[in-house]
Amino acid sequence: MSNDTARLATLVGSRLCHDLVSPVGAISNGLELIALAGTPGPEEMSLIEESCASAAARINFFRVAFGSASDEQEIGAREVAKLLTDYCRGGRLSVEWQPQGATKRSQVQLAYLAMLCCETALPLGGQIQISHDDGIWRITGTGPRLSVAPSLWDQLASETPSTELTPAWVQFACLAMLAPERGRKLAVHAGEAAVTIEIA
Repeated sequence: MSNDTARLATLVGSRLCHDLVSPVGAISNGLELIALAGTPGPEEMSLIEESCASAAARINFFRVAFGSASDEQEIGAREVAKLLTDYCRGGRLSVEWQPQGATKRSQVQLAYLAMLCCETALPLGGQIQISHDDGIWRITGTGPRLSVAPSLWDQLASETPSTELTPAWVQFACLAMLAPERGRKLAVHAGEAAVTIEIA
């Protein structure tokens, strides 16, 4: 394993742990409240149920986005869309999955990573559309405010992770490394109103 690959693995691990700490912590808090009260009330049960759903949604989404994927596996459009909907539930982001029919898991993974990249450009939330036409994936993010840091988005042009890369931005390095391995090229189009990642 190369140093870059090993470092990327630690960044992915940190990202997953960071995103799961909050819902798991909320579950723990709910159980503590039940222990203090003696019996579970509707508020405690609601907190636990919502937190369990949030943790499960993130685990299922990250399993596709950061897990092992091959061309031999396919995911149906309904399942792909549900994973996105569950991931965004309760937040200020919405994602529309436009492709119909089953899609190779390896391609869904690239689209998911691109979606996570676009999410970083929408600090106030917004909408992300994922389309697939003529063999080209287009993932476009729009929102009330766009924040596209060149130093971060330049990662998509390099297969070597930056030394300044943080766990919150690890999707940029993953996408930059996986796309060329699968014979794909990346292009970024950023303007005042939208940012688009093309995977051709």
